[in-house]
Amino acid sequence: MKIALVGYGKMGKIIDGIATKRGHEIVARLNEAPTVDNLNSPDVVIEFSQPEVAFDNIKFCLENKIPVVCGTTGWLAQKPMIEAIAKENNTAFLYGSNFSLGVNLFFALNEKLAALMKGFDEYQVQLEEIHHIHKKDAPSGTAISVAEGIIKENPKFTSWKLDETNGAELGIFAVREDEVPGTHTVTYHSEVDEININHIAYNRNGFALGAVIAAEWIFGKQGVFGMNDVLGL
Repeated sequence: MKIALVGYGKMGKIIDGIATKRGHEIVARLNEAPTVDNLNSPDVVIEFSQPEVAFDNIKFCLENKIPVVCGTTGWLAQKPMIEAIAKENNTAFLYGSNFSLGVNLFFALNEKLAALMKGFDEYQVQLEEIHHIHKKDAPSGTAISVAEGIIKENPKFTSWKLDETNGAELGIFAVREDEVPGTHTVTYHSEVDEININHIAYNRNGFALGAVIAAEWIFGKQGVFGMNDVLGL
């Protein structure tokens, strides 16, 4: 499979190595905007760029009928438009706030726990995410996905809010620390005890492998997908 990497930072370089080992050809490594000429006719684009350019990057690829796997966070207000563009052009779009197998299992566990806890109002819930100091968006896309999983299962909450918990708003606390790849913790706290679930990433390799697996899965498909589709969760 021919893969173009749009966004060639730390993640792009790791994806490059993993995809090459799995027998794929990297036909473009871009830190600039994609064009017909510099993409070099890929089968799939894997997009890990920056929030301010992600929408335009993805839009261009989809309008040229190139499937896109996107891991860039911080631009999701425009995601419905991208999904519509993918459908209009009969191609495929797959967004993942986190491509790690472990994180996606954590998402499923989080929803199950939220469903169990919704009848126990003596427990207060909050989220904490810790990432490296270079991360530009807060909260992380992964933390937002975790929050959305809780909101989906617990009618007590209607929205999330950064660094604050207030009634129907679920608090997400974002910490930026050294070179931490990503730690996400959900805490249910009462006066007598506490329940925690967390996911700790040791490095970026799990994210990169998941992105390549998603690209392999999306090849030849049409529609809008997520990692639950890839993993059958």
